[in-house]
Amino acid sequence: MHPFPQECLEITRRHFLRNCGVGLGKIALAGLLTNALPGRLRGANGVEGARPLAPRQPHFAGTAKRVIHLFMGGAPSQLELFDNKPELVKLEGKPLPPSVIAGQRYAFIRPDAAVLGPRFKFSRHGQCGAELSEMLPHLAGVVDEICLIRSVHTDQFNHAPAQLFFNTGFSQPGRPSLGSWALYGLGAETENLPAFVVMSTGSLSGGSALWSSGFLPTLYTGIRFRNQGPPILNVNSPGGVDTKLQRDTIDAVGALNQRRFALDADPEIATRIAAYEMAFRLQTSAPELMNLRSESPGTLALYGCDPDKPSFARSCLLARRMIERGVRFVNLYHEGWDAHSDVAGNVRNNAGATDKASAALVTDLKRRGLLDDTLVIWGGEFGRTPMVESNPALGRSQGRDHHPQACTIWMAGGGIRQGVTYGATDDLGFHVVENPVHVHDLQATILHCLGFDHEKLTYRHAGRDFRLTDVHGQVVKAVLG
Repeated sequence: MHPFPQECLEITRRHFLRNCGVGLGKIALAGLLTNALPGRLRGANGVEGARPLAPRQPHFAGTAKRVIHLFMGGAPSQLELFDNKPELVKLEGKPLPPSVIAGQRYAFIRPDAAVLGPRFKFSRHGQCGAELSEMLPHLAGVVDEICLIRSVHTDQFNHAPAQLFFNTGFSQPGRPSLGSWALYGLGAETENLPAFVVMSTGSLSGGSALWSSGFLPTLYTGIRFRNQGPPILNVNSPGGVDTKLQRDTIDAVGALNQRRFALDADPEIATRIAAYEMAFRLQTSAPELMNLRSESPGTLALYGCDPDKPSFARSCLLARRMIERGVRFVNLYHEGWDAHSDVAGNVRNNAGATDKASAALVTDLKRRGLLDDTLVIWGGEFGRTPMVESNPALGRSQGRDHHPQACTIWMAGGGIRQGVTYGATDDLGFHVVENPVHVHDLQATILHCLGFDHEKLTYRHAGRDFRLTDVHGQVVKAVLG
């Protein structure tokens, strides 16, 4: 036991953090408040200015300034979309050779489950001749703009850990997301909208931890925009509150927060002040952003977007409007690809909901001169097995199980090579046999496009420096333009 009461210890800690010339609070504040938000802050060290989200220079000149990540929750079947395997047709109904599946673990099927051949036809498209499924007719039209990576693999074989791993570099909640790291490194280009925005068409297994700032200050957390109604709840003023009263109220609360900030130098107080200011500005900027009727009929048709109806297409168009207005990172989560039964129907439905708008986003960004410095990423948390999942007890048939050994993603813009297919799997679509790309390699490559050495973009927490890629990851230089 300590010889002093707990109250004395608390007073002593507060005195230390507030008054010592090298107090820990001031050290943390120096890192957070090098640049940042409207509303001047004066910290305990008497230094005024601090705008924590102002633009910052990366380690080197990046090829991308912003990112739109189209995350396909549930894991699309690469065998029905991107990775044609005629050999599976020959083996359909038979188990894979034991040498192929030795030592493998699956979520819902036995390793000796029968092979299921591709459910759709494939053909080559564009000048690059990339092979795509008939379920992707719109992506086929922009295939010369994208880079297909058929050799992605991960460490996780269940949805929540795999989604967390892809988005945060770790399989458990608590680590900063990719968008948070980007914002932490680059700062924001806008003061009128959140710099890191999240949209979704359904719930995801990984939950809000997928866009959390983890142990980074909460200033870097993704802000969820709803698909219908007011984009952010509780932003609009209640009846009887005009702009002047709202401004006066925020100023009064801000003054109190700044007094507390001057004493404690708590980064979360800076986040609170920023949140009030952002909410005030969103009352004007959010309605303008969400007014898709200002778009031309041709643009709405390109995306297949009803401006008043929630959809993946509407979210893609909003993503383009956001990055035009300075949003740094947009996560668009589409849930529904978990094809444990009827993989053909699953792919048909989800490709029907996403293919046109995904391709339209690439087209629209290019024609507006935004694709060169906007990185677009499309893919899920893992792939699907070459073997069939059929479980009458669960009502499942003609599905595919989780497959971490191989999946396909595509990237476009932001310094990525165009019209390239990188990596390959074996004849059965089971193992990567050429140019393997681990999820940490993808993360390192995305940070590289943004101008960061992934080994040097770190944050000190719990006594050590953490980074997105942990102690792993290599930049995939072959996919860079």
